[in-house]
Amino acid sequence: METGELNDAYGIVVGRVEEWITTFFELLPNMVVAIFVLILFYVLGRIARRAVSNLFSKVTDNKTITSLLETIIGISIVGIGVFIALSVLQLDGAVTSLLAGAGIIGLALGFAFQDIASNFISGVILSIRHPFGIGDIIQTNDFYGTVQKLNLRNTIMKTVTGQIVYLPNKKVFENPLENFTSTGLRRIDLSCGVSYGDDLEKAKQVAVEAIDKVDSVLSDKGIEFYYDEFGDSSINFKLRFWVTFVTNPDFWSVRSEAIIALTKAFDENDIMIPFPIRTLDFGIRGGEKLNTMISTSKDGNPSGGTTSEDRG
Repeated sequence: METGELNDAYGIVVGRVEEWITTFFELLPNMVVAIFVLILFYVLGRIARRAVSNLFSKVTDNKTITSLLETIIGISIVGIGVFIALSVLQLDGAVTSLLAGAGIIGLALGFAFQDIASNFISGVILSIRHPFGIGDIIQTNDFYGTVQKLNLRNTIMKTVTGQIVYLPNKKVFENPLENFTSTGLRRIDLSCGVSYGDDLEKAKQVAVEAIDKVDSVLSDKGIEFYYDEFGDSSINFKLRFWVTFVTNPDFWSVRSEAIIALTKAFDENDIMIPFPIRTLDFGIRGGEKLNTMISTSKDGNPSGGTTSEDRG
């Protein structure tokens, strides 16, 4: 009885092995084709990665994003080759299961990391559109500073006071951005005022000539002068002129020199930049002079009016 069971078991094992060998030889041509497909798509993936590298190197200087896109495209092409190879091996069920699983995992990851994904996509778009580069001076999201780096998630800035700011790429992409470096020029708006007793035409001529003599002021861009309001103590005006701008000191130093030149020119031409003036009225109803009030006070009537004793 035991010998018969052993013979049956042996027969089953031998039958299965023969079946596997037969199936193997039947699928051998398909396996060769599948291996060829994998090799072909691997080579295509390498070629695609080089093409992406060459293309994005002309579009963006961000090597991190370029490398990531190379990897994504290369893996995607190899993945397509794997699915085709499985189909050649008549493993369509496995292909369907893998696609379904990948879809579910992708959906779950999309919900879980939507902020990271949005920052990444914004970073890619910023790298391609190139609204700013490394070293540019920009202002965005109430921060002003120099761009240090653009990575997959953040734009890193250094403020003029030396702090490092990490701004999510999504906020940089969605909000207004000023690039002060892109044109290589920057306008200085200088506010000042002259007294009401000065000659306004003379003040304008002296101011424009003083600014025109300042080094680094671009005279060919023009110097604009406008009186814009009657102030409490002065008639106020604005001077507008352009300078070459690469770094912040290019702006600050010329503005400082312009203030010095304007003050010196006004002093030499007896044009006054007035201090704030306040008129003080004395007396109960006002209009009394200070010396009158002092004299009245010495006489024993500090109010400047009639006392109760006088009325008596």
